[in-house]
Amino acid sequence: MMTQNPTTDPIPADDGRRPLRLVRPDDHSRHVAVVGDTYTILVTGKDTAGRYALIEMHVPPGGGPPPHRHDFEELFYVLDGEIEITFRGVPAVAHTGETVAIPANAPHAFRNATDQPARLLCMVSPAGLEEFFVRVGDPLPSRAAPAPRLDDAGLAAFLAKANALAPDYGIENLPPS
Repeated sequence: MMTQNPTTDPIPADDGRRPLRLVRPDDHSRHVAVVGDTYTILVTGKDTAGRYALIEMHVPPGGGPPPHRHDFEELFYVLDGEIEITFRGVPAVAHTGETVAIPANAPHAFRNATDQPARLLCMVSPAGLEEFFVRVGDPLPSRAAPAPRLDDAGLAAFLAKANALAPDYGIENLPPS
């Protein structure tokens, strides 16, 4: 949503308090295990004045979040592999090089239904999801570190924690379809 009228409003002055954010592969970004996936927080809401966040997702075979919805926009770009997306109950597959835009409030889920890892970039607008991941996930030492696989008890504990924190971030976890 544009907040300025391009024909009458001038472009605001540069906010010199906001620095360039250059993220290199070996930077000390935050890496977290979330539902068996490894998520690396590349750009946070603090970096963008809350406008967006960027997260790299390593999704192993069988990985991905359960059905959910949220009050922010979400965009996936598939860097490598493929993911199966269920959007409003309808399945689709996104392959390497493809982009998926999830509108705010729409029920969806994704999972890696292949036997090869998938890697995605996830952008959310406005920011906030990255903070949820840091609070709900478990820290990992690097972007290449595999997330621990969750057994039934581990998944139940994760979902209980996620459900308790979700409302603070505009997220609603949904029952499996």
